[in-house]
Amino acid sequence: MGGRGVPAVDATAGLVVEDVETGWCGAVVRTEKSGGIHLVVLEDRHGRTRSFPLGAGFWIDGEPVELVAPVAAGVGAMRAQQSRTASGSRAVHGLRARTARASRILVEGRHDAELVEQVWGDDLRIEGVVVEMLDGVEDLADAVRDLAPGPGRRLGILVDHLVAGSKEWHEAGAVARLGPLREHVLVVGHPYIDIWQAVRPARVGLSAWPVIPRGVSWKHGVLEALGWPHADQRDVALGWKRILAAVTTYTDLEPELLARVEQLIDFVTADAQDS
Repeated sequence: MGGRGVPAVDATAGLVVEDVETGWCGAVVRTEKSGGIHLVVLEDRHGRTRSFPLGAGFWIDGEPVELVAPVAAGVGAMRAQQSRTASGSRAVHGLRARTARASRILVEGRHDAELVEQVWGDDLRIEGVVVEMLDGVEDLADAVRDLAPGPGRRLGILVDHLVAGSKEWHEAGAVARLGPLREHVLVVGHPYIDIWQAVRPARVGLSAWPVIPRGVSWKHGVLEALGWPHADQRDVALGWKRILAAVTTYTDLEPELLARVEQLIDFVTADAQDS
């Protein structure tokens, strides 16, 4: 164990951690010594790297850990023996992530991006697919025009609550009317009000996600129903961390989301001109 009861974890290549102070989340690339200080180098999903001192101040799956120099029997070594990724794909060990494609997968917000990374991150790095946030789907057609999709630059877009008559349904319809651009864009969605609902409710001790009355913030209402703090956005962020930490494989998600994300990955990697 590390100090103050925090577990010590080997900083082995490929282990995904988050720095508590900055919120930087990435996979361990290596450990090194610089100026007498032991550092761990983390690479985020965009290929950017940043160094942090080894020790306490990190999270794994929402739980605090102390990162230490790796040893053969560490957690990273055990992960390396796994034969499947979190999405259920066959793991490919020792293969570097390919250079990012021009094609992209776009999602509505941070929580959507974090959930996709949690389950499909390994697959996306191997395929060179970057996930970007839209910060909502208002004026989706204009956003698509600005991103200029075309041959070799496909856009796969995942939206929440894509049901007939919803705001998202109308925005998707506007994209479908973009003429030649629409050939290079695929908009799909799940029926859930929020991406939280795509997590199987049993993973957080519920038999079903609660029905929240109109006029009540859905996330705050859910947190209240769970008996978790729900006063402000900090509580929402911490609540999401707890939910996300409960997701370890694709089996923790609803089939409606699984099928749509797999569809998007197939779409943005299928263009022969994209490599």
